[in-house]
Amino acid sequence: MLNWEIPYLTSDLPGIGGKLRVEIDDFIVEEVPAYEPCGEGEHTFFGVEKRDISTLALIRQIAQALGVAERDISCAGLKDARAVARQTLSVQWIPPEKLMALTLDKARILWAKRHTNKLRSGHLRGNRFTLRIRDVAPEAEVRTAAIAGQLLARGVPNAYGRQRFGNRGNNHEMGRLLLRDDRAALRTHGIHHLSYKMRQFLISAVQSALFNALLATRIERDLLDDVLPGDVARKEDTGGIFIVEAADVERPRVKAWEISVTGPIYGYKMLAAQAEAGALEACILKEAGIALADFRPFQAKGSRRPLRYYPEGLTWSVDGPGVLVISFFAPKGAYATSLLRELMKTEAVLEEEVGEDSGATDDDVSSSG
Repeated sequence: MLNWEIPYLTSDLPGIGGKLRVEIDDFIVEEVPAYEPCGEGEHTFFGVEKRDISTLALIRQIAQALGVAERDISCAGLKDARAVARQTLSVQWIPPEKLMALTLDKARILWAKRHTNKLRSGHLRGNRFTLRIRDVAPEAEVRTAAIAGQLLARGVPNAYGRQRFGNRGNNHEMGRLLLRDDRAALRTHGIHHLSYKMRQFLISAVQSALFNALLATRIERDLLDDVLPGDVARKEDTGGIFIVEAADVERPRVKAWEISVTGPIYGYKMLAAQAEAGALEACILKEAGIALADFRPFQAKGSRRPLRYYPEGLTWSVDGPGVLVISFFAPKGAYATSLLRELMKTEAVLEEEVGEDSGATDDDVSSSG
């Protein structure tokens, strides 16, 4: 079995426990755009605030109100349904004033402005979260300070959350059977026919599980914020990637948050690590019984993904007895769940929507650099 679960980075520190999403207002997420609309063009960007409704359901509602097809409305990424979420959408040939006049169920239009091109998947810088955790431990504030100190220094493990692996936690195993073209085994799981989209999703689940396995190994070996010869590192300011030749030279840059090591989203054209780091990545793949060539029939080229992320603007405060409010920014493709599990020491699922901004290929570091 390929295990996608990872150990706690802060396992030596007690968590705060608590409950999430007791009320809708306990979870607020605001999308941070990659760029602002320029004010002219045939497309209209518009901001929405939605409450207790999924992004796809909102798009369906807006499309019906405007008399356009759902595919004509685009978004940078999907946002949680059970939340207050603010994000940007775009539509072609609809004037801003028509959008501003819409009356919606569980949502409202905040602004509308023209732009020269449509909003595409992944065109966001990240998301800003404000989360209220209820029924936390009495020492929650002190415990949070200790855990936050480590995460700010070392980084939040950039793992894929359990929602990617399905209710049974075995999407990746179905994907592995698909890679092996084991139709008989798939049928024993009740899988007889798969759409193209579902095939790609299951392959993505395999890639995600393999990434998590590599991440878990690095955490166990105290290598999340360290570097090995041959690692593929990413520059935090530009996103450029390079092969580490001298670990001793690059190690201070990792500690200073100038660079971070990336892990593999395995695929047939993936930029692989070399030397000691490459051997570790190859071992993970071999133990799973998978070869890079197995991904070719599914056109899964592979990419790189940072092993950690920096929780920018991380703050916390007590908001009444047993209530802690935490705020932070997470870059696109990163999960708020990863930070919360370290803090709470529970495997709470945030029901984050698996979509454009959380895929195993769209938002990771390109293998071409």
